[in-house]
Amino acid sequence: MAKKKQKMLRITQVRSGVGRVEKHRRTLRALGLKRHQQSVVHEDNPAIQGMIAQVGYLLDVQEVEG
Repeated sequence: MAKKKQKMLRITQVRSGVGRVEKHRRTLRALGLKRHQQSVVHEDNPAIQGMIAQVGYLLDVQEVEG
Protein backbone atom coordinates (compact mmCIF):
# COMPACT_ATOMS: atom_id res chain seq x y z
CA MET A 1 0.00 0.00 0.00
CA ALA A 2 1.28 3.46 -0.90
CA LYS A 3 1.83 5.90 1.94
CA LYS A 4 -0.53 8.87 1.89
CA LYS A 5 1.25 12.20 1.35
CA GLN A 6 0.72 14.58 4.28
CA LYS A 7 -0.14 18.19 3.48
CA MET A 8 2.51 20.61 4.74
CA LEU A 9 2.17 24.30 5.59
CA ARG A 10 4.89 26.97 5.41
CA ILE A 11 4.10 29.48 8.15
CA THR A 12 5.88 32.85 8.04
CA GLN A 13 5.61 35.51 10.72
CA VAL A 14 4.92 38.78 8.88
CA ARG A 15 4.08 41.00 11.85
CA SER A 16 5.90 41.44 15.14
CA GLY A 17 4.73 39.84 18.37
CA VAL A 18 5.92 42.83 20.41
CA GLY A 19 3.08 44.43 22.33
CA ARG A 20 0.69 41.54 21.63
CA VAL A 21 -1.26 39.55 24.18
CA GLU A 22 1.00 37.13 26.10
CA LYS A 23 -1.09 34.14 24.96
CA HIS A 24 -0.48 35.10 21.31
CA ARG A 25 3.27 35.45 21.86
CA ARG A 26 3.32 31.98 23.47
CA THR A 27 1.41 30.59 20.48
CA LEU A 28 4.02 32.03 18.09
CA ARG A 29 6.75 30.38 20.17
CA ALA A 30 4.84 27.06 20.16
CA LEU A 31 4.72 27.23 16.36
CA GLY A 32 8.52 27.58 16.41
CA LEU A 33 8.59 31.24 15.39
CA LYS A 34 11.21 33.22 17.30
CA ARG A 35 11.57 36.34 15.18
CA HIS A 36 9.88 38.48 12.55
CA GLN A 37 10.07 37.13 8.94
CA GLN A 38 11.05 33.63 10.12
CA SER A 39 9.42 30.65 8.39
CA VAL A 40 8.71 27.14 9.65
CA VAL A 41 7.10 24.10 8.02
CA HIS A 42 4.50 22.00 9.86
CA GLU A 43 2.16 19.18 8.96
CA ASP A 44 -1.42 20.34 8.46
CA ASN A 45 -3.41 19.03 11.44
CA PRO A 46 -6.17 20.36 13.73
CA ALA A 47 -3.73 21.55 16.43
CA ILE A 48 -1.71 23.64 13.97
CA GLN A 49 -4.91 24.96 12.35
CA GLY A 50 -6.11 26.13 15.78
CA MET A 51 -2.86 27.97 16.46
CA ILE A 52 -3.00 29.59 13.02
CA ALA A 53 -6.59 30.70 13.68
CA GLN A 54 -5.53 32.35 16.94
CA VAL A 55 -2.61 34.38 15.57
CA GLY A 56 -3.47 34.43 11.86
CA TYR A 57 -3.27 38.22 11.76
CA LEU A 58 0.49 37.91 12.38
CA LEU A 59 1.14 35.14 9.85
CA ASP A 60 1.30 34.27 6.18
CA VAL A 61 0.42 30.60 5.51
CA GLN A 62 1.17 28.73 2.27
CA GLU A 63 0.67 25.09 1.37
CA VAL A 64 3.85 23.34 0.21
CA GLU A 65 4.60 19.88 -1.18
CA GLY A 66 5.36 17.38 1.55
